[in-house]
Amino acid sequence: MAHVEAVCTSAKKGMVKREQPKVLFKTQWGLEEDAHAGDWHRQVSLLAGESIDNVKRVLPSLKNGAFAENIITRGLDLTRLKIGDRLRIGASVILEITQIGKECHNAGCAIKKATGDCIMPREGLFARVIQGGEAKAGDPIVV
Repeated sequence: MAHVEAVCTSAKKGMVKREQPKVLFKTQWGLEEDAHAGDWHRQVSLLAGESIDNVKRVLPSLKNGAFAENIITRGLDLTRLKIGDRLRIGASVILEITQIGKECHNAGCAIKKATGDCIMPREGLFARVIQGGEAKAGDPIVV
């Protein structure tokens, strides 16, 4: 069963996000107290835990939030999703996929410089919040 593995936020852009016990999604805004929230199409970012595991084989010290991802998923093939698809997280949160991938800043993030590759341009997903609510690690995800 697909579920949330971790939820992460950061107060400022350009910083590694930190894992949180729970987060509050605000409709048409993003995550409360996250620097990437706002009235735009990339309110929330998602990355698969399985993909992060592959990077950890090369960079074992990697922490949740290192890719600036808000939601780490487990058991959901994010590569099969397309723009316009919707995800329900927990009992009430609904996200709509708005973008697939994003190039790293400055010709390569710190992870790309350390490993020679970054998964975010290929596998990271971005979404807007259609319906808000709380979410935490362990919450189910349904397409």
